[in-house]
Amino acid sequence: MTEERKSSTGLDSREAKEFHKYFMLGFIVFTLIAIIAHFLAWQWRPWLPGPEGYAAITDGAHAVVNAVLTRLG
Repeated sequence: MTEERKSSTGLDSREAKEFHKYFMLGFIVFTLIAIIAHFLAWQWRPWLPGPEGYAAITDGAHAVVNAVLTRLG
């Protein structure tokens, strides 16, 4: 009766390889989803300012807030 050596995690070599395979698959899927989400967020609202700088973003926000407040009041 030979018992295979276990690592400090309690997994034998076969179990460790199987865990690693599923871990890497999950990591790759998560990374691809994150890349797609970042690309879509960039398309929706770029993170770097345009030629007018960040002032154009805040001016647009002020216009939206004023329009909403006008309708409420």
